[in-house]
Amino acid sequence: MKIWCIIWISVVLIRANVAWGGDAMTDSVASGINDAELFYDSLKTKAYRHGLTRFVYQNIVNGVSSQQELTRQYEQLKRFQGKTIASVNLKPLDVFGPTFRDTTQVAHSKLGVFANKMHTKTNTRIIRKNVLFEPGDSLDLEKVMDNERIFRLLPYIKDVRFLVSEHATDTNLVDLTVLTKDVFSFGIGARFNGVESGNINMYNQNIWGAGHQISANIIGHIHEEPYIGFEGYYTINNIHGDFLNLTLGYANSYRREGFLFNFDRQFLRTSTRWGGGLLACHFYETDRLYQHYPVITDTPLNYKSVDWWSGYAFQLNKGQPAKNKQLVLSGRICYLEFFGRPGPGADGSQFFANSNLYMAGLSLSKRNYIRDHHIYGYGITEDIPKGFLHELVVGFDDHEFHNRWYAHLYLSSGNFIRYKPSYLFASAGIGSFFNARRQEQGQLEFNLNYISRFFPFFGQNARQFIRLKYLYGINRFEQEDLFLKNDYGIRGFYSDVATGKQRLVLSLETVLFQKREILNFNFAFFGFTDLGIIGPSNQSVFAGDYYTGIGAGLRIRNESLVFKTLQLRLAFYPGHPSDVSAMGFGFTELGRHSFYSFQPRKPEPMHFY
Repeated sequence: MKIWCIIWISVVLIRANVAWGGDAMTDSVASGINDAELFYDSLKTKAYRHGLTRFVYQNIVNGVSSQQELTRQYEQLKRFQGKTIASVNLKPLDVFGPTFRDTTQVAHSKLGVFANKMHTKTNTRIIRKNVLFEPGDSLDLEKVMDNERIFRLLPYIKDVRFLVSEHATDTNLVDLTVLTKDVFSFGIGARFNGVESGNINMYNQNIWGAGHQISANIIGHIHEEPYIGFEGYYTINNIHGDFLNLTLGYANSYRREGFLFNFDRQFLRTSTRWGGGLLACHFYETDRLYQHYPVITDTPLNYKSVDWWSGYAFQLNKGQPAKNKQLVLSGRICYLEFFGRPGPGADGSQFFANSNLYMAGLSLSKRNYIRDHHIYGYGITEDIPKGFLHELVVGFDDHEFHNRWYAHLYLSSGNFIRYKPSYLFASAGIGSFFNARRQEQGQLEFNLNYISRFFPFFGQNARQFIRLKYLYGINRFEQEDLFLKNDYGIRGFYSDVATGKQRLVLSLETVLFQKREILNFNFAFFGFTDLGIIGPSNQSVFAGDYYTGIGAGLRIRNESLVFKTLQLRLAFYPGHPSDVSAMGFGFTELGRHSFYSFQPRKPEPMHFY
C-alpha cells in the first residue's frame, strides 16, 4: 500500500509540475492561490496517512510557490491598511518542520527533531526590539514591508511574516502576529592549503537565543609561528532596539596579531536621522591593512587606526513612502599610524604612510524594495532595492610625506523593468587625490548589473545574470595592482601574472534552480563565461591581455542552516597564463551575495580593487 501511495504522489507531482510550470514567472491572483492551496491540502491529507509517504511529502513537496505566498500576504495586509493595531503577538517557529503556511507542522525525522532540540530559539525579547509597531499604531503596509526587510538582514533569521487578523470584538481593530523562523545557528567549516597550513572555523550566529554572534578560528602552519593560532569575533546586533551594532575581535596567529573594536549605526531605514560609527584597531603583525584587502606585503605591518564618522539625514517628501528621499550630510576623521612597514616602492612612493584623513560627504538617496525569490537565495524572500544613491565626497589628507586633497563623484541607479520583470543596476564614479605636484591614486569606474526575470528552461526555472565592470587607475602607486583573481574577475582564476592598472570584465551566468528540495537542501546548476581584459593605464584597455573562463557547476544550499553554500565548479581557461592550469576544479564555500544598496554611507575614498 505504501509503495502505491509513493507512486501515486510521484504521478501527481509530475502532473503538477506540468500544470504549474509557469507560476513563478507571473503574479498570482487570489483564485489561483486558493486552487493551489486546495490541491496541496488534498495531497497532504492523503500523504499523511502513512509514515513513509508523509516523509516524502515533507521533504520533497514544496507546496504553494514562494511568489503565491508573498502575493497572498500582501493582499491580506492591504485589506487592513490604516486600521489600529490592538495587539502584537510574537510566534517564533522551530527551524525544521513548521512553515509560514502551516505552523502546526512538526519535524518527523530524527535528525530534524534532534536539531530543533539542540537549537535555542531567538528570545522573544530580541524579536520584540526589532518590531517597529506598538499597540495603538496604525497598520502601515510600507512600514510592514520595511520591518520584514530589517528582520531578514539579521544573520540568525531565515525569514519572517507579518500576519494581520480582524479583532474579535471591533472591526476597526486588528491583531498583528509576527512569525519568525531561525536558521540553525551553529556551523563549522575548514580550509586547507595543501599540507602546510589550514584553519578550522566554528561559529554560532545566535548564541543563547540572544541574537549575539560568536566565531572562533583555529589557524595552523607547520613552518610559521605560532604554529597553532587563534582568531575570534563577538558581535551584538541592534543594542537596545536602536539598531546599534558592536563587534569585538582578537587575533593571534601566523597571519595577524591584534585586536579590533567596531561600533556603528547605519542608515538602515529611510526614516533614520542619525548614523555613525567608531572603528579602532591595533595590529602588531599582519600582511595587509584589512582582512580582505588585496594589497599583501611580505614585510609584516605594525599599525594602529582610529576611524570615526557621523551623519545626519534630512527627510525629503516625508510622509510619502514611494517618494521619500534622504539628503545626508556626513563627516569622518581617520587616524592611521605605522610602527612597522615595508620600504617605499621603486618610484619612491610609500603606500603604507601615516595619515590623518578628514572627509565630508553630501549624498542624496532614494530607495524602495521589491520582494522576490530565487535570485541569490533558494526560495527565501529576498528584498531587491530600487532607487538611487548619488554622493559627492571631499577631503583633506594630512599625509606623512605631502598633504593632499581628495574628491570624488559617485552616481548609481537601480530599476525594476516592469514589462519583463527583471532588474538593472548601473553606477559610475570618478575620484582622485591631489597634491601640490600632481593627481595621484585616482580612478574611474563603471558597473552594470542585470538580473533577468524567471524563465522556463528544460522544465525548470532559470535566471540570467550579466555583469560588466570597468576600473581604470590614474597614477596609482606601484603596490596597487589590479588582478583577475576569482572575485575580482574570472572565477577560479588565481593568477599573479595577469596584473595591470585597468581592468574590464564581462561575466555571463545562467542559473537553473531546481523546483524540488530534498531534505531541506536546494540545488541549482549554473553555467558561466567570464571574459577579462587587463593591462597598463597608458594604453587602451582593448590593447591589454585577454583571459577567459568557461565552466559549469552545482550549488547546494540549505536555507535552514547557517552553513555557507557549497559549490562544485569545473572550468576551462583558454589562453591561460603560465601560473594557471588549462582546467580547474573547485569545491568551495560561498557566502551570501548581497544586493547593491542605495543606503547612505560613511564618506571614504573609492575602492581600487
